[in-house]
Amino acid sequence: MKTVGIKELKNKLSEYIRLAKAGEVIAITDRGQVVAELRAPKHVDHPLMDDPWFAEQVRLGHITPSKVPPGTPLELKRDYPLVPLEEILRDLDESREDRF
Repeated sequence: MKTVGIKELKNKLSEYIRLAKAGEVIAITDRGQVVAELRAPKHVDHPLMDDPWFAEQVRLGHITPSKVPPGTPLELKRDYPLVPLEEILRDLDESREDRF
């Protein structure tokens, strides 16, 4: 991450914009304190990004767009075996027998 003062940034703005476009993050300082960052915008390929409000919320970090496009049917992935409810309740009753 490069650091640049406001005066130098103003004098060489084009150079720093090219660096940000290339992926560099530039910390902007005012009297030695970092006050802002200059970076290229994140590209989010999502159909809802055409909506200005949605795009702004993504930019602010309030919303994270789904990785699955809207309207795509989702299949639930289960990494565990399905156990019928009756079997679970029977096991629970057996484990509680000594409490009565």
